[in-house]
Amino acid sequence: MRRREFITLLGGAAATWPIAARAQPGKTPTVGFLGASTPAGAGPWVAAFAQRLRELGWTQGRTVAIEYRWAEGRNERMAEIAAEFVRAKADVIVAQGTPAALAAKNATATLPIVFSLPGDPVGSGLVASLARPGGNVTGLSSQTVELGGKRLDLLREIVPGLRRLAIMANVGNAANVLDSHEVQAAARASGLDVASFEIRRTEDIAPAFAAFKGTVDALYVPPDALMNTNRLRINTLALVARLPTLYGARENVEAAGLISYGPDFTDLFRRAGDYVDKILRGTKPADLPVEQPTKFELVVNLITAKALGLEVPATLLARADEVIE
Repeated sequence: MRRREFITLLGGAAATWPIAARAQPGKTPTVGFLGASTPAGAGPWVAAFAQRLRELGWTQGRTVAIEYRWAEGRNERMAEIAAEFVRAKADVIVAQGTPAALAAKNATATLPIVFSLPGDPVGSGLVASLARPGGNVTGLSSQTVELGGKRLDLLREIVPGLRRLAIMANVGNAANVLDSHEVQAAARASGLDVASFEIRRTEDIAPAFAAFKGTVDALYVPPDALMNTNRLRINTLALVARLPTLYGARENVEAAGLISYGPDFTDLFRRAGDYVDKILRGTKPADLPVEQPTKFELVVNLITAKALGLEVPATLLARADEVIE
């Protein structure tokens, strides 16, 4: 087990490069990075992406211009950013998550799009198939919608008396809807009662907690940019309500959530750099199959467990990739 060292490579704004400030318009390739969350929430992911491009010979400001924009979990802002990149004729658009990728796809049928993190790119309508994506869109799936049952099993190890589960999902994210359905099915098959709460904006979070106060034993939050942006708010409310939290991304557990299980998102963004490199060198997105995660990680926050009065089994701690204590 290891303790994570927090990465602060982006300095808050993640090196924004305005479109109007390119040194050589039309000569230096431009990568538009459509960040669905915030620089703080996606910091390690962006750092891995930029590092991989450097390794492949793309130097920021010299051989490539990477322009970062952040939507803070708001779908309407994702559409605005995508349209901005299309007007600027970016050479590649990189999109974080399902809503951002769909916004980019809706904005252009010609500019190459590389996505990272969509849980079900086929079911969400991003690509025709993983092997043959077709069109101008390809990238890396997080495969999160297939992990709901596994996550629920892990939660039951920490909360053995679990009877009632709340699911709080951003219904504006197609992958979250699919993820929630899988978890609901797995929970009901295990004899659990499930209460689902739909989130569309930040203002919906506190009322959701008020609605299920005292009626549930734990909370599951599918991976999503809006929820990532509000991770501190969600975890603070959960701790006040003394609710164990289950997530699909480690960033939420680093922000005082209880447990997460899911793909190594940092690795997926690093691999997105390979897609961008190939496209900038002439490969068409349709010729690049969608790849799936190769690394998964289990993260447990013992500080949060102790605050909730929970005893984490030694067998679970032994399997964890990281324990925060």
